[in-house]
Amino acid sequence: MIKLWRIFHLRTELTWLGLFNLEKVQLKVNICGGLTLDDLQVPTKLLYYSPFSTGQRRKYDIKKSHESRAVSCMFSHSSLTQLFLPCLKYVTTEVLPALLTGFLFELVKLALSDMREASGISSQKPPLQQLPTPLLSNTSPCTGESGKSTFIKQMRIIHGSGYTEEDRKGFTKLVYQNIFTAMQAMIRAMDTLKIQYTSKENEESAQMIKEVEVDKVTVLGRNQVEAIKKLWEDPGIQECYDRRREFQLSDSAKYYLTDLDRIAMPSFVPTQQDILRVRVPTTGITEYPFDLENIIFRMVDVGGQRSERRKWIHCFESVTSIIFLVALSEYDQVLAECDNENRMEESKALFKTIITYPWFLNSSVILFLNKKDLLEEKIMYSHLISYFPEYTGPKQDVKAARDFILKLYQDQNPDKEKVIYSHFTCATDTENIRFVFAAVKDTILQLNLREFNLV
Repeated sequence: MIKLWRIFHLRTELTWLGLFNLEKVQLKVNICGGLTLDDLQVPTKLLYYSPFSTGQRRKYDIKKSHESRAVSCMFSHSSLTQLFLPCLKYVTTEVLPALLTGFLFELVKLALSDMREASGISSQKPPLQQLPTPLLSNTSPCTGESGKSTFIKQMRIIHGSGYTEEDRKGFTKLVYQNIFTAMQAMIRAMDTLKIQYTSKENEESAQMIKEVEVDKVTVLGRNQVEAIKKLWEDPGIQECYDRRREFQLSDSAKYYLTDLDRIAMPSFVPTQQDILRVRVPTTGITEYPFDLENIIFRMVDVGGQRSERRKWIHCFESVTSIIFLVALSEYDQVLAECDNENRMEESKALFKTIITYPWFLNSSVILFLNKKDLLEEKIMYSHLISYFPEYTGPKQDVKAARDFILKLYQDQNPDKEKVIYSHFTCATDTENIRFVFAAVKDTILQLNLREFNLV
């Protein structure tokens, strides 16, 4: 940290468009940082436009005296003082832009409030969508089963209201259905792969589980639990599980099946981790708003399967940033929709399509290389070179595999001046996602502030 004995001078010309829904604000700000807060001078010129129901706009001219009063009000504002005083004592070039950014947010919000009061505009709070709050939109496109819905759940846990006990109880049926879906997938694969059960009894258990209508499952019967446990312990089913890349099986299968005793208890209520592991295919478009330190992030979850893409591909012309998720572990898997097409090849093609669409040319792109935990497990027995002959790294080398896959996606970007911001993630690990999204949030804010010449 560098002690601030000299004066820092920052001149920023800001056009604030799009971050507020109702107000169009133009600021010219000259900020001088000195040893005390009183040394700061913030001459501003504000033009304020308010839309009315007729669609017309009325201009409010701000007198110099009123302008000074607004600025004075800002200096006495406690949150602003708390925000800016640390900057006056210690500062680094990395910290200063963030502090000034927060300062300007306070300046805009307080100035608008003061202007409303002076102009006789009602001080009653407008509806949420009209509040002068910075709002950033993100969309999360990708192929199916890449972990985007799990990421959205993590955002709800970390930055939203989380899951109450009643919410968690609502996932009980889905956990049960995921268990039956996984076991039925392996039972069908046993026939396809011509793997034998070790006993006649297990064959009969398989037939019983196979006949269950998964969509109607609401409870786990005792006989069903015993049958599933015996099947999971069958060496034939274990061999089938080891060959799961040859058929479609949820990543959460092992998690649920190895913890069946807990899940089968009458008092079972899904935990946070159980909820994160639940697999429900995304259909259509679902929007989730999150309030992160007075900045509203709207995250839009979209279906990744081919049949879903036509519903959303044209809907995001004004999106601020794209978070594209890739499942690192899918390098040796085929599509559910087409069993002779590699999932990662499909994901690469979609990624290139997304980042080159005219609608997304001005959107920042953040690449999440997800399921790093599954890659670490799989790379030990499923060799990358078998599916991507251009791979020249060593076998069973997790870092080499991760770097190779990252480059596969970076190479899809035809605009070499456009930066792809990448992160390796595990969407079921809350602390990992908390850490990664903190970095992502800063990236998105910095990019948008840069667009408005704020930093």
